Order: sequence, then structure tokens, then C-alpha cells
Amino acid sequence: MARYLVTGGAGFIGSHLAEELRRRGHDVRVVDNLSTGKRANLAHIEGVEFVEGDLADLDVARRVVDGIDVVLHQAAIPSVPKSVLDPVASNRANIDATLNVLVAARDANVRRVVFAASSSAYGNTPTLPKREDMPAHPLSPYALQKLVGEQYMAMFTALYGLETVSIRYFNVFGPRQDPSSPYSGVISLFIKALLAGTAPTIHGDGEQTRDFTYVANVVDGVLRAVTAPDAAGRVINVATGGRISLNELCQTLVGIIGASVQPTHGPDRAGDVKDSQADIGLAASLLGYAPVVPFDEGLRHTVAWYRTSQA
Repeated sequence: MARYLVTGGAGFIGSHLAEELRRRGHDVRVVDNLSTGKRANLAHIEGVEFVEGDLADLDVARRVVDGIDVVLHQAAIPSVPKSVLDPVASNRANIDATLNVLVAARDANVRRVVFAASSSAYGNTPTLPKREDMPAHPLSPYALQKLVGEQYMAMFTALYGLETVSIRYFNVFGPRQDPSSPYSGVISLFIKALLAGTAPTIHGDGEQTRDFTYVANVVDGVLRAVTAPDAAGRVINVATGGRISLNELCQTLVGIIGASVQPTHGPDRAGDVKDSQADIGLAASLLGYAPVVPFDEGLRHTVAWYRTSQA
């Protein structure tokens, strides 16, 4: 049994990681400044130690890392549009806090740090699927900040011997993803609108494609990265290896929900990429990873959760 710190653990992905770690019998500490996370996301999980604090403060980072074996660094402002509107605040959350976590982990002799990286680092390079050895072309402050986080991770491994792994996420969705903000993930926004009987908005023509990944797949990949012997210092895609257009996604959700409305189309969003699809070969070879929940099944689980949570 190990002692884990989940940063951003009151958020969407972080709370799923905390839940699975507790199910496996590990000790779990969560730190979150509750800017986007919610205490309610942890309410059903017994035995989680919760610390409210901002990791952009190095003293907070040192305090929460003390006595920890493994850090799962999920804390961020995970939004391209927010980073475009306020790059300074986004930089503080996504770079300053990440560096503080690394310094604190190094000094506390943490065994491994697993970082929530982002597929947005690939940008609009035309080659599909996206491989980890492709050049990065970030199109937004958020994408650049996540790329810098990866580089800090690899540098701390090479320079200080702190084991780190960066897991690039691809459009993660599932229960507890907050649909209340215009910056939320597109699946949560679509589901919220369709359940309310209102038309969801698709930015652009809807032909942009994404490798939508159900959260259970990400949790499996991240936790595999904790112990994979050859993963230290690496950047690894965790996704499904497929892609679907936003138009197809919306029509699939219309069918699952039984909605009678159709989407409207709005302007393109600044900083968005056109197509995204992961090559997951490296995750298979280094982590033994393969998706555990197919896309359609994940959508049905997610819709069922939103029906219950909004009832």
C-alpha cells in the first residue's frame, strides 16, 4: 500500500483517480484550491484526506507532498478558451504550480510523479494519428503551458533523478465533468443541452474530429504509469486510438437520449485544433495499456449519470 497525493483531486479526473486508489486500498491525500473542483466530487469516497490550498504557493506544495510516495499531478485550469482570455492566470495554475510540485517532490524523495499532459500540444499537424515523437505545435497558452509542464517533468528526471511520466490526455469525458461552464468539455455541454430539450451549439462546421476517451480508460493508464519500469522521463498518449466528428457525436447523443432537437452552429473557437487522434502503441508497449471501456459504452454511462445528477 502506497501513499498518494492527487493534486486537483476534487476535479473531474482527479476525483476518479482518488476513488480508484481508495478502492485499491491506498492512502490518498487530495489538494485542491476549488477554483474548478468541488468537495462534492469526493463526498462518496471514504478515507480521503482533503487539503484546500493553491499549489502556486510553494509552501502549500511542500506541505502536501510531505510523506507522499507518488504524486498524480492533475491540478490545472484545463481550458483552451480560458487560457486565451487570461493567459497570466492560466500560466500561474499550469506552470508555476507544476514547478512547485516538482521541487517539493524532489526534496521529499517522492518515488514518481505522473503528470496530466494534453494532446493539445500537437496542434494542427496534419498527420494522424498523433505520435509522441512528432514535433509539438501548441496553438493556445494552455497547450504551450502543458507542453512546458512535460518538459519540466523530463528535465527533473534527467537532472535530479526524480521519476516522472507525462500522460497526454485526449478529450476525456465521463461522470462528474462539470457542464455548468461554457468552458466545459463538449460532451458534458451537449448532454446538458439535450437533456434540457435545448439545441446544443457546435463551434464551426462540426467536422472537426476528436479521440474522445472515457475517464475509466485514463484512470487505468495513469495508474499503470505509476509502476511501469521503463516509463520514467517519457511522454505517453492515453486514449482510444479512434476519432469521431462533433456532428457524429451529437447525433449519437441525440439517439441515446431520445432528444427531438438538433444542434446549431456557431463560430470557430480560437486555439482549437481541427483533428485529434492518438497513436496508443507506446502506451501498449510501456504500460500494457488498452482501452477498457469503448466509446459508445462510455457515452451511455455518462448520460445515465447526468440523468441522475440533474433529476
